[in-house]
Amino acid sequence: MRPGQILVADHGGVYVIKMVGDVRLTLCISFDQFIDTMFSQNDFCEVMFDLSEAEAIDSTTLGLMAKIALQGREQKDITPVVYSNNDSINRLLYTMGFQEIFTIVNDLEAPVTPEQPLEADTPEEQQVKEKVIEAHKILMGLNRENRETFRNLVKMLEER
Repeated sequence: MRPGQILVADHGGVYVIKMVGDVRLTLCISFDQFIDTMFSQNDFCEVMFDLSEAEAIDSTTLGLMAKIALQGREQKDITPVVYSNNDSINRLLYTMGFQEIFTIVNDLEAPVTPEQPLEADTPEEQQVKEKVIEAHKILMGLNRENRETFRNLVKMLEER
């Protein structure tokens, strides 16, 4: 598996987030900072995820994706689009309940190109722990299955 990478671009307020390879929590702090920056932009109006080159996406990253969808709905009344043509990734998205908060498509009319990679940082353990807890609580809020799946993980992390 290729190491994970998240590429981002702003096309006049339409943000493209492309995930490539095996996307893991090593990118969670920089991804969350990007989310904050994106929502603070005056021209922000839409988000599109391109998962066509993603090989795996961990649950922390999925939680941050869900954060974008929920915050986008609340602040801008938007539903992000997820482009994925990978059956394994699609199964994961549907298992997590993403069809309720995203528009999931398996092809695009026109290609979109992300421009800038997010850098993996070496944050402090406490920062990562807080982000992992936040992301998993977001996933737990999507449906009962997620709540059951991640309850013990969140409880264990909160107790540490």
